[in-house]
Amino acid sequence: MSSPAPKSPELSDKSKKYDRQIRLWGEHGQTLLEGATVCLVNVTAVGCETAKGLVLPGIGGFTVADGSTVKEEDLGNNFFLDPSYLGKSKAFACMQLLQELNPDVNGDYVDESADYILANRSNFFDSFDLVIASNLNEKTLIALADRLWTANVPLIYCRSLGMMGTIRLQIREHCIVEAHPDNRQFDLRLEHPFDALREHLDGTEVTSKVPWLLVLHKYLSAWQKQQTDGTRSPRNYKEKNQLREAIRSEMKADEENYEEAIKAVNTAFGAGQIPAGLKAIFEDDACEQLNKKSDIFWIMAKALKHFVIHENNGHLPLPGVLPDMTANTDSYIALQHIYRQQAVQDAEQVYHKCQDYLKQLTLPADTIDKRSVRLLCREAAGLSVLRGTRVSEEYKKNSRVLALVEDNELQGNLTSFNFALRAYERFLSEYGNIPGECTVEQDIGRLKSIAGKMMSDLGMHATISDDVLHEICRYGGAELHAVSAFIGGCAAQEVIKVITKQYKPIDNTFIYNAITTESVTLKL
Repeated sequence: MSSPAPKSPELSDKSKKYDRQIRLWGEHGQTLLEGATVCLVNVTAVGCETAKGLVLPGIGGFTVADGSTVKEEDLGNNFFLDPSYLGKSKAFACMQLLQELNPDVNGDYVDESADYILANRSNFFDSFDLVIASNLNEKTLIALADRLWTANVPLIYCRSLGMMGTIRLQIREHCIVEAHPDNRQFDLRLEHPFDALREHLDGTEVTSKVPWLLVLHKYLSAWQKQQTDGTRSPRNYKEKNQLREAIRSEMKADEENYEEAIKAVNTAFGAGQIPAGLKAIFEDDACEQLNKKSDIFWIMAKALKHFVIHENNGHLPLPGVLPDMTANTDSYIALQHIYRQQAVQDAEQVYHKCQDYLKQLTLPADTIDKRSVRLLCREAAGLSVLRGTRVSEEYKKNSRVLALVEDNELQGNLTSFNFALRAYERFLSEYGNIPGECTVEQDIGRLKSIAGKMMSDLGMHATISDDVLHEICRYGGAELHAVSAFIGGCAAQEVIKVITKQYKPIDNTFIYNAITTESVTLKL
């Protein structure tokens, strides 16, 4: 999405600096990013790489929380620590070097571990928009995740060990307006033209200079007159081919708009209906039962539902966006104006209904602005809601976990990696040291015992491959920077999705095998 031309030198500088990303999530997405603050818990290579991916695009602020000091082994895999910081605060070193990447970002640090913060001032995390944590032991991870779930603060947890990496997103509810689908269908409303469009289509002569929309409408009208039901559009290949042949039969040389109309037959019909995802949102209890604490998304969703069902004959509000078309400028602009005007009218009706609901809930009228409603109406077909699960549920017997077992074996190495890393974290909690750091053979036996008990506790009559457990011990807790950089980059991407409320984030676990460069997403 391109942004409008800057109107001041200050905005011009920012637009130049962040131009490429603003094209992805717009000025409004950049504003949300610049207003957000995140906390990085535990200074590791993967944690720093995640933070780097947020500092560079201009996150508002970040705080690093780590109670340890920089040691020799930290220098080999973490580019955000150097020898001058040996023996000094790891949190301070990370914060200082990260902030050098972007002076517009506010950095802070606390020389305290996650365990200390949770034990002495657990509300420390409540003020952040999101918390990033990495490579924790099981006890600390569950305590932190439970605290953040209670505070309704999203958590991104990253693991990076040797050639293995995972990302886990814990979030209660995430409402997405701008999902940015890969194959967006333009809603042209040709089957059910609104009054202004019908007048324009019927009153404009079809020539080689008009947009293909008018060409398609002309031949669609002729095709409809030949059908028993004179209002429907072509539904199958045979009917669409009849329409294409009718257009082609009257084509003359070099009529690009006719060629475009033929190509558009496959995609020009069927939009404007309520998709399954939006229907589920309309039927959701959060949409039906509004209260003072309802997210503005649900208030707008209920207003949208009322408009669609009671005021627009079951059709979505018009987005008002046209695809590119070969035509003379005046003809295209006239058509564009008609669609935009109707989109504004539809959004205005939804906005007025939002105001009615706000009044009923005794909420301020400025709780919802017109711009937010117009955006929701434009993106109505792709609205999405993600409801996550808490991390601690993964450590209990549940149907989602059991589905990962097939014939007493975990389904594939990627799933094995995820559970092997959990066993690694439980080993850290129970023995207080990294498996394989000192006595490899002894630790392999301990890790195997822990993994077996863990799988049994989950009700899974399956085993983790000895080869995978041997790999865990062979790594000795080491992070490979290449793997951490990849996982950190992916995690930063998910953080931006959550903060900007654009694009669909993972739901809820991403697993990566750097040996085979395979990945999978699971809901655990």
